[in-house]
Amino acid sequence: MTETADEDKNVAQVFCSSTRSYALRLTPGQEIRSALVQFVQRSGLKAVFVMTCVGSVRKATLRMATNKDVGKEEIKTFNENFEIVSLVGTLRGDSDHLHPHLHISLSDVTGHVIGGHVIGDLIVHTTAEIVLGECMELEFKDVMDPETGYNELVIEKRQNQE
Repeated sequence: MTETADEDKNVAQVFCSSTRSYALRLTPGQEIRSALVQFVQRSGLKAVFVMTCVGSVRKATLRMATNKDVGKEEIKTFNENFEIVSLVGTLRGDSDHLHPHLHISLSDVTGHVIGGHVIGDLIVHTTAEIVLGECMELEFKDVMDPETGYNELVIEKRQNQE
């Protein structure tokens, strides 16, 4: 199934694809974002998304939501222990320029949750058990969207099926 915005006004793109799963475990001190980028590049994966993640971090650098009054995002670095409540996102682009678009929710020692766009270091405290999925018939591209002002996901059918 392939649809575009012309066929469905509520969704920009819709594709169907089989999926392959990859399970990874990261250990204390490893940086999650760069480890995922390296794994995807080394493995030659084309359309990757985070299926699940459980574990903890001791440092997180996040971009917070845009402040409508100020008109810009704030970047915050947290240096404390957190449980990973969720990690979601896509890794897209080509092997030379892979763009991870990751969002995370973290719970502190009191159970309060913070979240944001993973923009920098995400250092494992005890473990990070991550399952990635790859859409086998698709490629995720990273393309500047003039409407949003950000690079956004563009989904394409793979040219060379493996």
